[in-house]
Amino acid sequence: MTILHLRRARTSLVLDARGPGLPRVVHWGGDVGDLDDDGLRQLADATVPPVVPSSFDEPTVLSVLPEASAGWSGRPGLAGHRDGASWSTAFRLDGLDVDQPADGPARVAVRASDPAAGLTVTIEITLDPYGLLTVRHRLRNDGDGAYELRELTPVLPVPAVATELLDLTGRWCRERSPQRHPWQHGTWVREGRHGRTGHDATLLLVAGTAGFGFGHGEVWAVHTAWSGDHVTFAERRPTGESTVGGGELLAPGEVRLGPGESYETPLLYAVWSDAGLDGLSDVLHSHLRARPGHPRSPRPVTLNVWEAVYFDHDLDRLRALADRAAQIGVERFVLDDGWFRGRRDDTAGLGDWYVDEGVWPGGLQPLIDHVTGQGLQFGLWVEPEMVNPDSDLFRAHPDWVLAVPGRLPPAWRHQQVLDLGRPEAYDHVLERLDTLLTDHPGIRYLKWDQNRDLTEAGHHGRPGVHGQTLAVYRLLDELRGRHPGVEIESCSSGGARVDLAILARTDRVWASDCNDALERLSIQRWTGLLLPPELIGTHIGPERSHTTKRVHDLGFRAATALFGHHGIEWDIASISAAEQTELAAWVALHKRLRPLLHAGRVVRVDHPDPAVWAHGVVDHDNTRAVYAVARLATSVPQVPGAVRLPGLDPGRRYRVRQVSGVPAPATIDLAAPTWLAGGLTLSGAALARVGVQLPALHPEQSLVLEVDAVD
Repeated sequence: MTILHLRRARTSLVLDARGPGLPRVVHWGGDVGDLDDDGLRQLADATVPPVVPSSFDEPTVLSVLPEASAGWSGRPGLAGHRDGASWSTAFRLDGLDVDQPADGPARVAVRASDPAAGLTVTIEITLDPYGLLTVRHRLRNDGDGAYELRELTPVLPVPAVATELLDLTGRWCRERSPQRHPWQHGTWVREGRHGRTGHDATLLLVAGTAGFGFGHGEVWAVHTAWSGDHVTFAERRPTGESTVGGGELLAPGEVRLGPGESYETPLLYAVWSDAGLDGLSDVLHSHLRARPGHPRSPRPVTLNVWEAVYFDHDLDRLRALADRAAQIGVERFVLDDGWFRGRRDDTAGLGDWYVDEGVWPGGLQPLIDHVTGQGLQFGLWVEPEMVNPDSDLFRAHPDWVLAVPGRLPPAWRHQQVLDLGRPEAYDHVLERLDTLLTDHPGIRYLKWDQNRDLTEAGHHGRPGVHGQTLAVYRLLDELRGRHPGVEIESCSSGGARVDLAILARTDRVWASDCNDALERLSIQRWTGLLLPPELIGTHIGPERSHTTKRVHDLGFRAATALFGHHGIEWDIASISAAEQTELAAWVALHKRLRPLLHAGRVVRVDHPDPAVWAHGVVDHDNTRAVYAVARLATSVPQVPGAVRLPGLDPGRRYRVRQVSGVPAPATIDLAAPTWLAGGLTLSGAALARVGVQLPALHPEQSLVLEVDAVD
C-alpha cells in the first residue's frame, strides 16, 4: 500500500500501511516537516523495533487496532467472541480512503476484514485544521451468528519522552481535581461506571515530559467523548511501547451484533502540544469554537433562582427577582426545580411534566410574560430522564424504569431512571417536552438536569446503559430539531456529565453545584482544560456558600465568576443597595470584557507559590488581555514573587492597570506596589519573563488586571 502523512497546524500523523495487516502509527505529535515518499519510508523503517532475545522472531509493531495475532500482549483493541469462537482476529488491509484537501481536515479511512472471524472494521482518522486528532472504529458482523462485543477501543502510541501522567478526579461539589504521577510500567486505567460521565471523570488524560506545566513541556492527551460508561487509559509495556486510548465500557451481553449489524465507538479526541497544557487547551478550544453549532451570540448573563427561592415558588416574589435582575443587567432568568405537579420537595413529582395548577393557577405564562417584558430571556429547569416513585407516571408505568427483573435499583435522591430505550417511555418524554416548549414559546433555554448514577440499569433483563445513552442523544437531537432556538445546558448533579458528546447537543455545562468561589477557582481552571470559557456556567453565589458554608466578599465571588458564561445564583431581591450597585458594576464589566473572554486564548500561570493562582485570556491579535490573580491562602514568604503574564506578543508594549469600575480587593496595609495606582507600560517579553509584583492580597481575594497594546 503506502505511507500516509497527515499534517495540520504543526501536528503530524504518519501512518504506515505497507504491510498486509492493519497500518501502524509511526508518529503522532510535532510536525516532522516535508517528507517525500523515500523520507517517509526511511522514517517508518527507523521506528520499527528490533528483534530482541526471548521474543518473537519478527518485529512486533503496534497497529491502529492492537491484535494478539501481531504479537501484542497489552490491552487489546478488540475483545469479543462468537459463542466462544472468533475471539482473536487477524485483520488484513482491504484499502484506504484518503482525503487531504488544501484546506479543512485531513481524513483517512482504513478498511480491513478477517473472513475467518466474520468481521469487518473501518478505522476513521481525522486531523483537523487546528491539529486535533479524532479516531473512531466501526465493527460489522459479517458472520452467520451473533457476535458479543466486549471492547473496541481506539489506541495511539506516545513516545518514551513522556514520563509523567496527569488526569482529573472528583466528587459532587469537588469536580475536576488534578492528580499526577510518574508514568511507570503497567496500565493506568480510569473507568467510569456511573452510567453518566461522572463527577470523577478525567476530562483529559495527559502524558508529558518531566515537569510539564501550563506553559511549558511536550504533552499528549486523549478525551473519550461518551456520556455513559467509559474507559480511558495509559499503558507502558516492558517491551518499550507506550500507548493512550479510550472508549466505551461495555457490560457483559450489552452489545450483541446480529448478522450485518455494526457498532461504532465513541470518538477518541487526541491532541499534542509542545507548549504545555495551555497549548492543549488552545487546540481544543479552537476546534470547539469552529463547530457549526457552537454558540455565536453573546452568552447571556443568567440569573438562576434556585438558591434564591428553592421550591418556594411565588409569582410575586419571582416577579420581584426579575425586576431586580433587569436593573442589575441580567439577560436571562431561569426558573429552577419545583414548577411541575406535586413537586414541593425532591421526593415527588419527577416524570409529571405538567405545570402545577395549585402553585401556578394561571400557568407559567404570567411569569414568562413579565420576564420577557423586562427584556430578559426565560429559561426552565427539567430533569426528563428521571422519575420519582411518588409520581403519577411511575404509578401508571412502574415497568418504565431501568432495572433488573424483580427489584428496583437503590434509590438516589428519591428517584429512579426512566428507560428511554423503551419506545413508549421515549415517546412520552419527547411529547411532554415538545408540548411544553410549543405551548410556551417564550421558553428559550432549558437547564437539563440528571441527578443520579445509572446503577443496575437493566433494559428487558440486559444491561441498558449503552442504549440509554444513545436514547438521550436522540432525544436531545430531536428536541433541538423541533425547537432550534432553544438553548440547553447540561447539568448533572453539577458537573457529572461534562464530555464532548453531550456538548455536541448542548450549549454549555454547569461545572459544579458548588458556588463557593474558592472551590470554583480549581473547578473552573481544570474544566477549562477541555472547554472554552463560554461553555462553562460560572455564577456569583450568595455571601455564605450553600454547599460549604464558607463566607466570601462580593469582589472575590465576582472575579471568580467573571471568566466564563457569567451568571448569578443568589437572592438578589434581598441584597442591600450597595451590593446591588457593586453587582451591577461586575455585570457591566463582564459584558464589556465578554467579546475577549469568549473568543480569546486561555492562559494559566505556573507560579511557584501554591497560594497564588493567576490566569487570563489574550485575544488572538495580541492587542488586549485580561488577567486575574487570586490569593488562596497565606504564604510562607511575606511577599510572593512577581507574577508573570504570559501569552502576549514579546515585541509589543502593553499598558497594565487594575480594571476600573469595580471595588479594589482588600490588601494588607501599605502593601500595594507603587505602579498599581497609575498602571505601567512594559513589553510583552518583560511581562512574560519578569512579570509584575502584585499587592499582598488577603487570603481569598482576587485582583483583575486589564492589558492593552500601546504600539
